[in-house]
Amino acid sequence: MTIAEKIQMFLERSSWIRKMFEQGAQLKAKHGVENVFDFSLGNPNLEPPARFKEILIDVAKAPGLRHHGYMPNIGYPGVRQAVAEFLSSEQDFEVTADEVIMTCGAAGALNVILKAILGPGDEVITPAPYFVEYGFYVDNHGGVLKTVPTRSDFTLDLEAIRAAMTPRTKAVLVNSPNNPSGQIYSKESLLQLGMLLTEEGRQRKRTIYLISDEPYRKITFDGAEVPSLFSCYTESMIATSYSKDLSIPGERIGFLAVHPQATHKGDLLAGMALANRILGYVNAPAFMQRVIQSLQGVSVDAAIYQKKRDLLCDGLSACGYEFVKPKGAFYLFPKTPIQDDVAFVQALQEELILTVPGSGFGSPGYFRIAFCVDDDTIKRALPGFERVRKRFSS
Repeated sequence: MTIAEKIQMFLERSSWIRKMFEQGAQLKAKHGVENVFDFSLGNPNLEPPARFKEILIDVAKAPGLRHHGYMPNIGYPGVRQAVAEFLSSEQDFEVTADEVIMTCGAAGALNVILKAILGPGDEVITPAPYFVEYGFYVDNHGGVLKTVPTRSDFTLDLEAIRAAMTPRTKAVLVNSPNNPSGQIYSKESLLQLGMLLTEEGRQRKRTIYLISDEPYRKITFDGAEVPSLFSCYTESMIATSYSKDLSIPGERIGFLAVHPQATHKGDLLAGMALANRILGYVNAPAFMQRVIQSLQGVSVDAAIYQKKRDLLCDGLSACGYEFVKPKGAFYLFPKTPIQDDVAFVQALQEELILTVPGSGFGSPGYFRIAFCVDDDTIKRALPGFERVRKRFSS
């Protein structure tokens, strides 16, 4: 075999996903990109804020030696200080530059964290639905991903998490606002989860970490707020990026932060600094670090995404679809009217509508719609959504 058996297995396991995207590409080639309604990818469709472009130009013009050279693996001190100051206000908890590591996006942050904390066979629990790459990230570092169900409204089921705990449990990984459901986990539920992890860790005589993946933190609707993780549990870490709030996913810039009062903070930060280097990242992109230093708290206008959400939700509700209205991110996760979500998504493709089956997120019987698209795309796709819904309800 030319490639590793594990990679071959992963390819086979995700073959239906590849096939779906291949079919989407064929539809675009046949009917024209403008006639295919692509809701498959969470690729922001808003321009970065004007301030981003201004800073981009200023940083590019700034004189100085080694602006594009190596720096400490954890990032420029001044950048980490700026991030820490903003994070302190966001988390309502004092964070210093020493507790921040700049990373290649949230994905890089998660891999650095998992590399530093996981031993062979250690388990990471995550609520479903969950971002499909989590299983690969955990496996990258010898761990095992265990998924647990959420409640019918996609909020945390603490008893399901408790039931999944074993002597090998090393961390719980949450994503809020959630991809694909758009749910925001409440402060009360995170406090209760923190107490649960404290209790279980004491009984098992090991630290159980809480990792929060937060790239959609600033994309919230109807005045909803994402609670402070650091106010809920001491043994916690944050992984995030500027991909969604600045609409720059291709720039691969983010950071991780360790709770200032984490029991083993020194070892964690040293391990993550090493992991950032030996995973091949070396350091986060130098140019983008200098750009985001002056953009703390700057974001695209989430109200634009809220308008798109309302347009889609109103249209699908009129068609008879069932869903939980998302509080954040830019995804809708409706139920499929038939049990086979893959078959339903394929039926939508016949109407030139591209979505993703819920099975890919650990939740069969649902499908994901990424509404970070033009309003016109949503409006023109609604009749097709209605026709497919009627076909399976008759």
